Amino acid sequence: MGETRVDLLRLLEDLRDAYTGTLEETTLTEIVANALDSGAAEVSMATDSAAGTLTVVDNGKGMGRRALTRYHDLAVTGKRRGRSIGFAGVGIKLGLLVCEEVVTETKTARARTALATSWRLASRTRAPWRWVEPRGLLHGSGTAVRLYLSNPLSQLLDPGFLEGGLLRHFRPLLDPAFDGILASQYPGGVRFRVNGRLLGRTAPGPGRAPLEVRVGRQRRASGAGYLVRNPDLAEEERGVAVSTLGKVIKTGWDWLGIRPPGSVDVGGLIEVPPLAESLTLTKADFLRSGPRGAAFLGYRKAIQEAVAMQLEAWGEGPEAGAPRRRRPRSLERDLQSVLADLSREYPLLATLVERRRGGQRRLPLGGEPSPRGLVPGPGLDVEPAAVTAEAEPDGAETAPLDREEREAHPAEVPREAAPPVAAIPGAGGRKKPARYGLRIRFESRPEDLSLGRLVESTVWVNDAHPAYRRALASRSEGYHLALTVAMALAALAVEPVQAQEFMTDFLARWGDVGPNGGRRRS
Repeated sequence: MGETRVDLLRLLEDLRDAYTGTLEETTLTEIVANALDSGAAEVSMATDSAAGTLTVVDNGKGMGRRALTRYHDLAVTGKRRGRSIGFAGVGIKLGLLVCEEVVTETKTARARTALATSWRLASRTRAPWRWVEPRGLLHGSGTAVRLYLSNPLSQLLDPGFLEGGLLRHFRPLLDPAFDGILASQYPGGVRFRVNGRLLGRTAPGPGRAPLEVRVGRQRRASGAGYLVRNPDLAEEERGVAVSTLGKVIKTGWDWLGIRPPGSVDVGGLIEVPPLAESLTLTKADFLRSGPRGAAFLGYRKAIQEAVAMQLEAWGEGPEAGAPRRRRPRSLERDLQSVLADLSREYPLLATLVERRRGGQRRLPLGGEPSPRGLVPGPGLDVEPAAVTAEAEPDGAETAPLDREEREAHPAEVPREAAPPVAAIPGAGGRKKPARYGLRIRFESRPEDLSLGRLVESTVWVNDAHPAYRRALASRSEGYHLALTVAMALAALAVEPVQAQEFMTDFLARWGDVGPNGGRRRS
């Protein structure tokens, strides 16, 4: 009988390359993420340069004998996606690449004594572990991990590197502004210590504007954060960062699709706990396809609206200082027909063109079946910015929460001042029928080489692009705009490898559309 063999070293190296940070940084964040997922309220780190060790101790739930046994298996985990930062069971294994030995000591609240194992990478195909006597790393329930590092000059022995990594990757846990939105996950907050020193909490700086992101009919915000405008922002603080369950996932402007024109002094951070459901394997990005990808797009749309509202209030919106120009309405009508046709084959496009009685639209996220097996999800009724007749709520009331929502979200404490809110409307009130579709707007971004970008339900065309200027001169603006829309929608509709196929299909159908959205006669 044959046997399947695995080149374990090669597999771990491939996993390492899939993460965006250095191996040391990834090892640090994975150990901390495991501690947070265990319910820890305090995580302590201690370095010993002479012995070449880093010891990380948490006061979480700890592991029993069966869980500790599974802890050493690759891609095996008892965590549930969406309820924790980790879920794939691969992160801590990367520590084998930087260590001669990994000692894990753990104890549950009900156990009389602690359990401990020693683990190492012995060859390309073997990573043996064995039970050992506990080394007294714990003083109560929780888990301790001691790394015996192969490199005596490893960054993991540098307290400054550890503190910087915690501040970069777990900033919401050190900022009082996020205590409310994270209270259900971390009721008592989280404290970090490095060589006995408690990391201080961040004090709000000048120019900070609070934000809230509301989704569906929920009474409580699904996300919260802030934008800050300060000319003294450091390079890494510019742009908007998004985090989930306290871990920063993406930073900058590209992931959001909004960028203030010419502004380098705007930054911010937004925490959305439900986005843990849409994390990729490496927890460095979000899925953009399937039902979990649709959930991310729904939350991102709400974040876009909240951020755009504040930027407009600061005079930093996409159209700030730009001359007003006529909308290409005839082209928008053509695109409406094309999108209605394409949405049958590319279901995520249905979020831009679907019509519903009462003027609402539901993203494919859970409940009713939708095309290609996508399932609509709870509470994400989305109303885009692009409507020909907008909703008119007259005395609308917030829909009551169901039992699960009431348990997850207790009654709100009244706030003195309400920050800008991006609400994806729920039911209630008298509404006019609405027809959904794309809008085409223009902005000048000379430093950007992209033809355009999709923000909410609007394609922003870069009229400073040389190709657009040439299209104007040669009277081929319509084709240029269609190509720009195709490129912008490709990121929503398909995976990157299928972008060219989608654009070809889009342009073929656009060319077949006649005046007023009708089909051309052959």
